Amino acid sequence: MVDPLARLRGVEALIEQGQYFVIHAPRQTGKTTYGLALMEKLNAEGRYTVLVSSIQPAAQGRDPVQAMKIAALCIAKDSRLYLPETEWAPAVPEPFYEDGLLSYLQQWSQSNAKPIVLLLDEVDALMDDNFLAMLYQLRAGFTTRLKGGFPQSVGLIGLRDVRDYKIRIRPESHSMGTGSPFNVKAKSFFMDRFEHHEIVSLLQQHTDATGQVFEPEAIAAIEHLTQGQAWLVNALAYELVTEMLQNDATRPITKELVWEAKEALIQRRDTHLDSLIDKLKEDRVRGVVNAIIDGSELSDDRLNDALAYCQDLGLVSRKPPIRFANPIYQEIIPRVMSYHWQLSIPQDDADPFWYIKDGQLDMDALLRAFQKFYRENSEAWLSRYDFREVGRQLLLMAFLQRIVNGGGSITREMAIGNGRADLVVEYGGKTFVLELKLKRSPADLDKGQRQLSRYLTRLGQSHGYLLLFELDEAVGWDTRIHWLDLACDGKAITLVGL
Repeated sequence: MVDPLARLRGVEALIEQGQYFVIHAPRQTGKTTYGLALMEKLNAEGRYTVLVSSIQPAAQGRDPVQAMKIAALCIAKDSRLYLPETEWAPAVPEPFYEDGLLSYLQQWSQSNAKPIVLLLDEVDALMDDNFLAMLYQLRAGFTTRLKGGFPQSVGLIGLRDVRDYKIRIRPESHSMGTGSPFNVKAKSFFMDRFEHHEIVSLLQQHTDATGQVFEPEAIAAIEHLTQGQAWLVNALAYELVTEMLQNDATRPITKELVWEAKEALIQRRDTHLDSLIDKLKEDRVRGVVNAIIDGSELSDDRLNDALAYCQDLGLVSRKPPIRFANPIYQEIIPRVMSYHWQLSIPQDDADPFWYIKDGQLDMDALLRAFQKFYRENSEAWLSRYDFREVGRQLLLMAFLQRIVNGGGSITREMAIGNGRADLVVEYGGKTFVLELKLKRSPADLDKGQRQLSRYLTRLGQSHGYLLLFELDEAVGWDTRIHWLDLACDGKAITLVGL
């Protein structure tokens, strides 16, 4: 375990000052672990009564009064789990009134010998009126907190910063534009990904305990594939040690094993991966995903709100260029989005034996086959697809995936605002560079060539394929489908018109 208390700095100072604060991060990042460690530390010091309480059950409340009553019941139950009897929260009163949570916390604070620090976990499980009722009652107690009439400090732990919670009519609706009602918050803490030294420390603990070595290249691969996403670091390590090597500590962990474990993780789609994939059904997530895959800009304010939501989910990066949060997400999301196409492509069109000879991939033959397949099927297939905006790119990825599943790999590079999607296909020791670009204007051909040329230079390659998808439906197929050999800035480029 990485030392949880070292991951956030400044929380204890805010508690000392009697401030309210927020801790937010994606799921399985260590927020609850941090809260429990802080509670244990401060309670051992004896100055405060510190309690972490998950109020997720309050999401079941049919109205604000019932939801706040369930929250109070959670606090009472958890106080009996973590605190000495002299510091237990009181029994929840009957009847429970509209300002019941406010009154309940006032009663506990006035009867308790020490200042109370209350850390409410899973706060964003509550929605709409129930969520607002909690925030309003916590704010109402703020003015009396330093006089012993309310918890001295309150921390809210969840996926999102409270400033992002604006009054909504329904969970899926846009905000009404009003500010957050929790305006007494002093600071928000984002629990970021593991840093390099934390990943090394975590893996070294396993080595110290078992003698099993993670080779330096394996550690670098784990860091690259996960980008420090805490649950992914642990999931990859568990897959390696327990599932693949069956706890045989005599075998070192190599880079090759890490890549095998990555693929096993993607194929199995653990619960957390599935929950992220399920978010693709939400309109606000779909808009961001579309922008990443086709490289378009995010300019609409509602999409910017959606971007903040996707960042808080841990789905996309928090810093430019905005892309999927790590290579594992970057691979699994397009694969899942195009999976039904992978299953539907006729075997004759995607049979590896047509394009693989003597262990080598004939990319020219493969892309010519895709041109034929795209001409015959794209209009019908795309018309029924939820992600029509990026369906062209995903259809190609589905076509390629069937081939490389036989022993190759695809690396995808996509980001908001870069104007294209880049693919690197590796097979039989050879590298093929493909750039996918939507043709919105005649200038996109020249732009695409220059983008691909720069990408080839960065990869140290001399040849690449520019796949240019025509968006003007008035252009006939005989004009769309073409194949040209071009040159740009000293690089050989094969233009594949679609």
